[in-house]
Amino acid sequence: MTRVNVTQTNFTAGELSPDLYGRSDLRAYVNGAARLRNVFLRPTGGVARRDGLRHLATLPGRARLIAFTFNSEQTYLLVFTDGRMDVYLDGVKAFHTATPWDAWHLPGLSWTQMADTLLVVHPETAPRRITRASHTSWTIRTWTYPNEGQRYFEPYYRFANPLISLTPSDVVGAITLTASSPVFAPAHVGTRLLLRGKPVSITGYTAADAVTATLHEEIENAYATRDWVEQALSPVHGYARSVTFHQNRLVIGGSRDVPHHLWMSKVGDLFNFDTGEGLDDEAISFDLLSDQLNAIRAVFSAGDLEVFTSGAEWTISGSPLTPGALTARRQTRIGTLGPHTVPPRRVDGATLFVGATGRDLREYLFTDLENAYQAADLALLARHLIHDPVDMDYDPVRRLLHLVRSDGRLATMTNYRAEKVTAWTLQETDGAIQAVAEVGGAVYVAVERANGVSLERFDPALALDAALPGQATTPRTTWSGLGNLEGRTVRVLADGNDVGSAVVAGGAITLEGPARDVVVGLPFTHEIAPLPPSVSGGRGGGPGTLVRLIRATLRLQDTAALWLDTGAGPSIQPFRAFGGGPVLDQPPRPLSGDLSVRALGWQRDPMVPLWRVIQDAPLPCTVLSATLEVKVTD
Repeated sequence: MTRVNVTQTNFTAGELSPDLYGRSDLRAYVNGAARLRNVFLRPTGGVARRDGLRHLATLPGRARLIAFTFNSEQTYLLVFTDGRMDVYLDGVKAFHTATPWDAWHLPGLSWTQMADTLLVVHPETAPRRITRASHTSWTIRTWTYPNEGQRYFEPYYRFANPLISLTPSDVVGAITLTASSPVFAPAHVGTRLLLRGKPVSITGYTAADAVTATLHEEIENAYATRDWVEQALSPVHGYARSVTFHQNRLVIGGSRDVPHHLWMSKVGDLFNFDTGEGLDDEAISFDLLSDQLNAIRAVFSAGDLEVFTSGAEWTISGSPLTPGALTARRQTRIGTLGPHTVPPRRVDGATLFVGATGRDLREYLFTDLENAYQAADLALLARHLIHDPVDMDYDPVRRLLHLVRSDGRLATMTNYRAEKVTAWTLQETDGAIQAVAEVGGAVYVAVERANGVSLERFDPALALDAALPGQATTPRTTWSGLGNLEGRTVRVLADGNDVGSAVVAGGAITLEGPARDVVVGLPFTHEIAPLPPSVSGGRGGGPGTLVRLIRATLRLQDTAALWLDTGAGPSIQPFRAFGGGPVLDQPPRPLSGDLSVRALGWQRDPMVPLWRVIQDAPLPCTVLSATLEVKVTD
């Protein structure tokens, strides 16, 4: 028999897909794990029990979260629910108002911000402009366009067949418009069009080929003409799909009925879409055409204007971007998930987006080697963790990208490209996470739990979910204010000690002993399990090689509790716990250093890890590395 020491110095490859359990030749295998659940992986390589979730508010239903940054000191969370917007400042609600978006609109919302204004669009509702005046004063208005009399400088488009003509009954004033083929619908009433470049307002619907209207400027004659265009964003043809600001222009990426078109406003005049004579500062309008007609899912401002469609990724370049100096290039053919909106995020100079399959996360980045944009798959080694994402946001403080899955779990990627760290873990809670947003260094989530939907925030000071802390100057046994957990079995930390479970009744719990400080919330279990061992014995290792763990040594940091299973089986459960203050009943004392645990027995199943940390104790736990002393059959 051969005695071998194996050291895993870090976990920077994250949880790997079971498809890779036979690929011990990969570098990622050396630094990977079989399971990393409810832990955050640090860019430096250690794994720690994730933050708990602090309960902030009960929401009326399904929610979408949007960050609003006014300046470095004033950051807000906008919470959109069914017909309502709530504004939170530092986790406290400061304002609320009605909105035009019902619950079914929320997944399709797209937005962009400039200064004190947030623009929100949806293909089925008129675009809105949300403006902040103060913490407690916000307005929501429909977009307005500059005008000269009745001529509005808004986006226009020719929806009808180019051969269809319109015949006015007169050259000015109240007229009837007769089309050579059916083109009109009742929803045209109240919309505008340009007839030979002159503004027309439709006032009544007669038939599919005839409407009444007002011609606001005189035309030369009342002959039939094919020179006419319609209001691009309207109840008839839908509204904008995506929006951004780029080079001091407002960019609209697609609409419901023209999903492949781009409109760019005049420079410095953000709601003026008058293309005029095509001068450098005038508006730009064009179709994004190729061998495929792909719907625009998102437009994103980076070095170039990046356009993400259902089947490809494009860049719109120009220095500056002008009607005469604009280049549209298709770069990659991945496609972006839809029709619900998962906003792209900028991370370390690259744009991250969810691929059309819903099983990958792509890094859209210009590479000097190819002299083109590439879209590397950052989820290739952890494909099992990516399932139909519905939302995502990035926490730059911890370098964590949180991706909300349709099943309510949160796939978290630690990203540090300079050190080639791309590592995935999975967060689970008692409920289903619906949305995520990073605001001023804090990460908020909307969670559907048994008692309804709640707004919660990751909090490193807590180790429970849906948690509420409490303090009292005089120790007491009864703690109230827990209506969000009514009827639930909760875990309790009292004066830093884990005192076990309690049931919330009447919004309160009663402890066996008095305490000054408590944290009450739902428990969650974190798990760290290495990959199947890859060691060599006298026969060179491989299938059939028996492995015996002699000792496992974990290097820990600020760890107050550790349950380490060395694989003796469910009947024995050799878990080790440590910690404890110098005086009885004091909180556990965190340990930093090495902890060694001896083990017994041969491991005959090659797919079972030699050790595993799995615990629900609401106390800090961080594993930096693991060193194993093993025996291998010769």
